[in-house]
Amino acid sequence: MSIAYKTELEIYDHLPEGFLDANAQELYQILSGPSLIHLQGENDQPVFVSILQHGNEDVGLRAVQMLLKRYQDKLPRSISIFVGNVAAARYGARRLDGQPDYNRVWPGAEDFIDSAEYKVMQEVTMIMRDKRPFVSIDLHNNTGLNPHYACINVLDDRFFYLASLFSRTVVYFLRPVGVQSLAFAEICPSVTVECGRTGDQRGIEHAAEYLDACLHLAGFPEHSMPRQDIDLYHTVAITKVPENISFGFGSAKTDICFIDDLDHYNFREVFPGMTIAHTSRDLDDFFQVIDEAGVDVTEDYFVLEDNEIRFKQNVMPSMLTLDEKVIRQDCLCYLMERYPL
Repeated sequence: MSIAYKTELEIYDHLPEGFLDANAQELYQILSGPSLIHLQGENDQPVFVSILQHGNEDVGLRAVQMLLKRYQDKLPRSISIFVGNVAAARYGARRLDGQPDYNRVWPGAEDFIDSAEYKVMQEVTMIMRDKRPFVSIDLHNNTGLNPHYACINVLDDRFFYLASLFSRTVVYFLRPVGVQSLAFAEICPSVTVECGRTGDQRGIEHAAEYLDACLHLAGFPEHSMPRQDIDLYHTVAITKVPENISFGFGSAKTDICFIDDLDHYNFREVFPGMTIAHTSRDLDDFFQVIDEAGVDVTEDYFVLEDNEIRFKQNVMPSMLTLDEKVIRQDCLCYLMERYPL
C-alpha cells in the first residue's frame, strides 16, 4: 500500500501549537510535511538545527522540546529548526518506501536530484544562507552500539571546537554526499551529532545540553584547537550488501550470515583475518565497499576464504547494526582510520 505524504516546505515564524508536547508519531497532526521554524532570540544570528531527517530517530525532536521548554520566555539566541521526514516519523520508519533518504538529497547530492525532497533541501539551504547562521547542528540516533560522537566535513578549528563541545570522539568524512552537514559547511561551521540509540534518555539530555551550550556560545576561540582534546577518525569507505544477496545473523540460513555480536565492533580496531560473516556459497559480490572517490575498493578491505568473509587490514568500523532494514536502506557500516593531526 502506498502512503501519500506532502513534500512542500512549510515555514513558520512561531512555534506551532502542540509542538512542544507531541511525540514523533503524532507530529503529522501538527505539521503536514517538512517544516522550517524560525524563533527569535536575544542574539539575532541563529543556530540552525536539523531534526527527524530519519523518521525513526527522535532524539532531535525530544532535545529541542526540552530546550524550548527551558526558554519559553526568551531564547538566548535565535534558532531555526528544520523538521524533516514527518511522514516517516508517523510510522517510526527511517524513510517510507519510495522516498529518498532525507539526509542524502541536500545540495551536492548525486542521486534523486529531480525529486521534490531535493527541492525542499535546496530551498532550506537558500533561506538559511540569507540568514547567515552561526552554526549548523544535525541531530541523529543510530541503531547499533556506538558511542556518542560528532561528525565534521571540514578540517578547521571552528569545526573541531564545535564538535568537541559534544564529544572528544570526532569523525571526519566526505562521503556519503548529499548530507546536510556537507551542504551547510559552505555557510557556517556545521556538525552532525550521533546520540546513541533511539529512546536513550541519556542521549536526549546530552543533545539538549549541547544545543543549550551552542545557544550561549558567543564565538570561537582564536587559538588553535589543542589536538590532544579530540580523538579524530577519518571515514575512508562505505560498506553495503548488494540487493541480490540475502543476509542474517547468528545461524540464519541466508547467503551471508553475520556474527551475532556484530555491532560490538563499532569504534574498535579490527585486525586482518578477523571473521565478520560466514557463507555457504561462492559469492563474487558479497560486499560493495566504496571509497571517498566513489571507487570500488572491496578487495582492499575484505576477502572470502574457507567460506568466511574476513577483514584484510586494520580498520575501525562504525554504524554496524543488527537492524536488517537499516542495512538495506543505508549501509552495513562505515570503515574508518585514525587521522593524525
